[in-house]
Amino acid sequence: MPLVHRTPLLTSETTNRLLGKHLYFKMENQQKTGAFKFRGATFKLMQLSKEQLAKGVITASAGNHAQGVAHAAAKLGVKATIFMAEKTPQAKVNATRSYGADVVLAGESFQEAYEASLKRQLQTGAVYVHPFDDYDVMAGQGSIALEMLRQEDRIDTLVVPIGGGGLISGIAVAAKHVNRNIRVIGVQAEGAAATYSSYHSNQVKTTPTVHTIAEGIAVKKPGKYTLPIIREYVDNVVTVTDEEIASAIVYMLERNKTLMEGAGAAALAAVFAHQHSIKSRHCGIIVSGGNMDISTMPKIQRLAEKLHYPA
Repeated sequence: MPLVHRTPLLTSETTNRLLGKHLYFKMENQQKTGAFKFRGATFKLMQLSKEQLAKGVITASAGNHAQGVAHAAAKLGVKATIFMAEKTPQAKVNATRSYGADVVLAGESFQEAYEASLKRQLQTGAVYVHPFDDYDVMAGQGSIALEMLRQEDRIDTLVVPIGGGGLISGIAVAAKHVNRNIRVIGVQAEGAAATYSSYHSNQVKTTPTVHTIAEGIAVKKPGKYTLPIIREYVDNVVTVTDEEIASAIVYMLERNKTLMEGAGAAALAAVFAHQHSIKSRHCGIIVSGGNMDISTMPKIQRLAEKLHYPA
């Protein structure tokens, strides 16, 4: 995809020694707009006809997807309308507007903003760009796996955060297409574990409330289209606590001078927390984003103190 950065794949000898495996960090926190979401949004828009693009695009988002769609639309000269909840931090609203999108603040929660965006879509005929439950969006996210395997062909396992499941669905399909023996392990926050619960049962589980510092993966139910793909292509799904996520954030800041948001730290947190059950010699870790609200750092430090990884 010509508009997307080919992000670096970094390794750390200290972390490799500490965990007894070679780790490769895919730095999607260095992607345009600071997260992987730009990939899926760009790929989705590139599939649309001129007639569809002329009607504009619309979505709802709590943050990273909003910026991804807004920037992709600006690059392609398309009008974008983004619905966000009224309580969305002003920095995220400003960042989305800075890419040229119309931002509409509606409702108390993401769900209410999402429902308002669907009503507007019916009125305008704009193309809906779902954050995760869309095959083109998933395919765009899958480009991460193809890049990683070109950058390091020894990777035998990929560890991927899961919110709605668009990222891991795209990555799992792409990775297994290249090498069907690659293991794909999904990670959810313990306080937002609907896909974890659904994966380990034969039912679709939803969580009435979500509570985690990893707001980028704080999703109450799995996607209608993503869950069947996860069940078919993903080898395991695990959970991590907020303390484990916070410790991974602090570890990466101290060791590698790299800022990860909560969702972006989930995969590394899982490799620390489940290091003995993740059997891998060459393990790829998706650092999905770095758009952290810096005002939350004191809370993250407090949580990390309960479980401090050696730096």
